[in-house]
Amino acid sequence: MKKTIVTFGLISGAISSVTMVVSIPIAHRIGFDKGPYVGYTGIVLSFLLVFFGIRSYRDNVGNGQITFTKAFALGLSITLLSCLCYIATWEVLYYTVFPNFWDTYGGHLVEKLKASGASPAAVQAKVQEVAKYKELYKNPFINAALTFIEPFPIGLVITLFSAAVLRKKPASHPSRSPVPAS
Repeated sequence: MKKTIVTFGLISGAISSVTMVVSIPIAHRIGFDKGPYVGYTGIVLSFLLVFFGIRSYRDNVGNGQITFTKAFALGLSITLLSCLCYIATWEVLYYTVFPNFWDTYGGHLVEKLKASGASPAAVQAKVQEVAKYKELYKNPFINAALTFIEPFPIGLVITLFSAAVLRKKPASHPSRSPVPAS
């Protein structure tokens, strides 16, 4: 089970990490409004490995059988490993390549709010909210926790779906009772 978790978890994590690494340099061309579509598409694609990991384990190790509980545990483990890769990638990028993330993203949010005709009080509230997140993200543990909640719910849903679809109980054998003589 460990080999399946490590193999599929690392491949899944690599897909989400590569998506992040590729999209960060072109973020200014994609724009902050469309960036989440690119990011979450990469996350969903990476979590398809949860399905394939459960199926691989069921077919190659479980002799074609796996319970929902075991499939869920396997999928959740793959998801958690993938999330750890995603978090590690973000932490490195945030503190080295993109340390001004909240200045750039916050500026975008404030300008978007101003363009919508929001009141000065609403704009000021957004500025304070951005400043709060900028301060929170300085702590790597809080940064990691907030980053974890981006991919994990998607992985959890895909894990539940995959475990339900791929579960296969052992075929029950009818009891062998002697055939009555006629």
